[in-house]
Amino acid sequence: MIKIARFTFNPLGENTYVLWDETGECIIVDAGNAAPRENDALDKLIADNNLRPVMALNTHGHFDHALGVAHLKEKYGVPWALHSDDNFLIEGAPLSASIFGVSAGNIPTPDIDIKGQTTISFGNSTLELIHTPGHTPGHVCIYDREGGTLLTGDTLFRESIGRTDLPGGDYSWIMRSIIDKIIPLGDEVSILPGHGESSNIGHESMYNPFVVEVINGEINC
Repeated sequence: MIKIARFTFNPLGENTYVLWDETGECIIVDAGNAAPRENDALDKLIADNNLRPVMALNTHGHFDHALGVAHLKEKYGVPWALHSDDNFLIEGAPLSASIFGVSAGNIPTPDIDIKGQTTISFGNSTLELIHTPGHTPGHVCIYDREGGTLLTGDTLFRESIGRTDLPGGDYSWIMRSIIDKIIPLGDEVSILPGHGESSNIGHESMYNPFVVEVINGEINC
């Protein structure tokens, strides 16, 4: 059984997740830690639970989800996995961050290209990777089928969706990703988004205005 801890980091309120199982191996998803106190909080969780980080994994390439990758690589020597369709966002991270008044620091080059991969494993656990373009071209959601939990990154939020007005964004793509790939997973599946509070697919099917418009046929995607 996978355990999940959440931190909310950096000035953009980004959610970072640590996932681990009974082996003690863990992965860090969307490492947004950007200050010493945030690094310390993440390191404390890892130490207190005797965890062994084996990978940094990103849902997508926006800078606020990658500010802590350099710390993880330096302290734990872990590889960093990202869909290569989002590499251009890493290359442009310093400029993007400066627009939001944030220093991107030293965001490294990804080590592992998950483009085309459908699963990723650590310890005794396997997670499904679901390509959900729209917020970015290479966005993926991370599905713990056994635990009924989906890390949605910035594709689907509680009663909202990710922005599509940034480079590489596309409204039709994100809605197709949500309607065709996320909603069919079932109402009881919990969603852990890249910003904001958790939810579940059933709630979003009923109360997310973007989703409801499409389900009710009010707009086409």
